[in-house]
Amino acid sequence: MRADAERNRERVLEAARSVFAEQGLDASTNEIARRAGVGVATLFRRFPTRDDLVGAVFADRMAAYVAATDEALADPDPWHGFCGYIERVCQMQADDRGFADVLTLTFPTAKALEDDRNRAAEGLGVLLERAKATGKLREDFAHQDVPLILMANAGVVTATRDAAPDAWKRLVGYLIQAFAAEAFQPLPEPPSPRQVYRALLRLST
Repeated sequence: MRADAERNRERVLEAARSVFAEQGLDASTNEIARRAGVGVATLFRRFPTRDDLVGAVFADRMAAYVAATDEALADPDPWHGFCGYIERVCQMQADDRGFADVLTLTFPTAKALEDDRNRAAEGLGVLLERAKATGKLREDFAHQDVPLILMANAGVVTATRDAAPDAWKRLVGYLIQAFAAEAFQPLPEPPSPRQVYRALLRLST
């Protein structure tokens, strides 16, 4: 890649990070191109689809998402690791509106991003089983519940960002208390993995 082309690429990525963090993934490519100081045609030469742009912009965030799962698995107390994981990932959503969207959507053509998501999901499955084995995480907590938590948190983050930016912490605190085995009360069945995937796809269109 020529030096000028590489500079344009980095300018687009820097602008997209800022715009997505402020406005979420609904932000227009025109605004990103304007802040980058390039034409829209240049943006699309570097990133032919929105999935390509999202995958490049959030590669480091998704790596941190995987790392959060790995660190939770390394915690000698699986329940503590699970609670810390939920808090950390929800904090990541609060810190970046664009990433809050990324965690509640799916991007079938952004392979590296989806590979990281799948790696994190595999680790989370192990973490849930370990936390349940301690008797501290309620037995009916399902893997599919995590996307629902992230969808709920994303909504609170978006609605309260300007007026009460820490409000999400109260929601997450309530939820973690509800996940404890000692708080068990029967719940409706969780959505199936296929239903969750369809919801993520629908949100991304």
